[in-house]
Amino acid sequence: MKLENQPAQVKLISFKNTKVAVLEYRGNPNLIGNSVCKFIEWRKQNCLPPTVSDTFNILYDNPSETAPDDYRLDICASTERDVVDNPFGVVGKIIPGGRCAVLRHIGSDSNISQSITYLYSIWLPLSGEEPRDFPLYLQRVSFFPDVPEYEAITDIFLPLK
Repeated sequence: MKLENQPAQVKLISFKNTKVAVLEYRGNPNLIGNSVCKFIEWRKQNCLPPTVSDTFNILYDNPSETAPDDYRLDICASTERDVVDNPFGVVGKIIPGGRCAVLRHIGSDSNISQSITYLYSIWLPLSGEEPRDFPLYLQRVSFFPDVPEYEAITDIFLPLK
């Protein structure tokens, strides 16, 4: 467990409804790279680079508890525009607003599960809070190739009642 994950670093915030363009990924989490490249190409064609459109991932499943073929994740970019039918399969959704616990993870995704485990297994039981009926999601604040992987910043959002 990373020592820098302390309860004081978990912040309670009010998240606003956020319209997102989504590429729904289904399959082995180790093979997500092709879908990420596909989504990047869609973003480029729709003028929604990360500098003007926030990047999110909605995590429906824990990869260590889900059969690889059953794993689900949404790759998202915030947008105020409606998403029109497109050959990439990108669709429109909403990340619902509400209270969230947020923990900032700095570094590679290779150890992000430690931060997620901390949030669920240590912080949540001690907080007296209850999770809301929406999956955990991530906001990619800064990421490779804009920064080295060890400097990547990801905010982990746990929706609360």
